[in-house]
Amino acid sequence: MEPNFHHKELAKGGWQKLSFAEQMANVGSEIERTINWNKRNKSEHSQEAFFRALELMDFTIADKRNKNKLKELCRVREVLVDYFFADNEYRSTDLSWQKYFRAFTWMASLSAGR
Repeated sequence: MEPNFHHKELAKGGWQKLSFAEQMANVGSEIERTINWNKRNKSEHSQEAFFRALELMDFTIADKRNKNKLKELCRVREVLVDYFFADNEYRSTDLSWQKYFRAFTWMASLSAGR
C-alpha cells in the first residue's frame, strides 16, 4: 500500500533537489501557516498545516545528505510536536519558531540570489 503524502511530487524525489536551507524554509512556511490558522481559531486548518510540516520534516530527516544533522532535526520535530500537540515542556513560543525558521528562509534567499 502506497503512503498518502500531502506533497506527492516532493515525496517522489523532488525534496532531495532542494538545499537544506530550502527544505527547512519550506517546513517553516507550513509552521507559519499553522501559527496563523491557530491565531484565527481555525483548528482544522492549523492541524492540516502542521501535519504537512511534519511530513516535510520527515522528508528532511530521511534525506541522506542531512545525516550529520539528524540529532538537531529529530529534536526540532520533537519540540514542534510538544509545542503544538502536547504540554509545551520546552516552553516554545510562536515567536521562537518564527525566528528559528525565518533564519532558513533568509539563508535560502541568499543562495537563490547567486
